[in-house]
Amino acid sequence: MAKAADPDFRHQLTPELKAMLDGDASLSAKWEALTPLARNEWICWTLSAKQEATREKRRERLHEEILAGKKRPCCWPGCPHRRESARKFVDA
Repeated sequence: MAKAADPDFRHQLTPELKAMLDGDASLSAKWEALTPLARNEWICWTLSAKQEATREKRRERLHEEILAGKKRPCCWPGCPHRRESARKFVDA
């Protein structure tokens, strides 16, 4: 039987993402229209990059894609923090 999702899987909005949202009313409105789970996916995807240069590129892509109407990061299997079976990929 699969374990339930960890209730603490939700990521906090990073200062960089908060600054992006505060600086762009259109982006902020689209962000708020996303479900909490979708917002969490974007945050996790952005944070999952090991290098700051990659995180910056992902923030830029987040900005473009959310404004374009995307709901989730493309080609992202989802936040591994919310699935027990995927924890091995982030808790190593």
